[in-house]
Amino acid sequence: MSFFIVIPALYSFKKKSQYLLTHVVNKNLQNMITYLGSAEAVKPSQLKGFFVGWKCLPSEETHLKLLKQSEHVVLAVEEDCIVGFITAISDGVLSAYIPFFEVLPEYQEKGIGTELMKRMLKQLKDIYMVDLICDEDKRMYYEKFGMSVARGMILRNYDRQQGSSVDIGN
Repeated sequence: MSFFIVIPALYSFKKKSQYLLTHVVNKNLQNMITYLGSAEAVKPSQLKGFFVGWKCLPSEETHLKLLKQSEHVVLAVEEDCIVGFITAISDGVLSAYIPFFEVLPEYQEKGIGTELMKRMLKQLKDIYMVDLICDEDKRMYYEKFGMSVARGMILRNYDRQQGSSVDIGN
């Protein structure tokens, strides 16, 4: 059984005040997942275990930088640990791109990814085109959200996979 608790946020995010929506995964109030619309209060130490399968992992500091500099972000938090995240960049008019979306392996298949995607698509509901690139085996997952297959091109600078060597500060 799932239910939701709405708690007013105590601070303002980038563009507007938002609400923290807490999703309780089971009726015993264990495994409480909180969804945040900002990474402002996140510390690098809360970002362990992401970028599964990457040859060269970005540092936790680089991960935090990409979260803070993304136009849109939704984080899934259990206690003091980030267990999932999704980001989007957008021109705010017609287009948005979802470059990062990941849930830690031990938290997958619990509805957290679905909730992250729903929240992101709600933030982007007024945008004409929302694009992302996924592996073939993930196609059916994204089709559940109304997305369709398209052809595209990519360029990857794998020597930069860990992020830029420029200052990682704010």
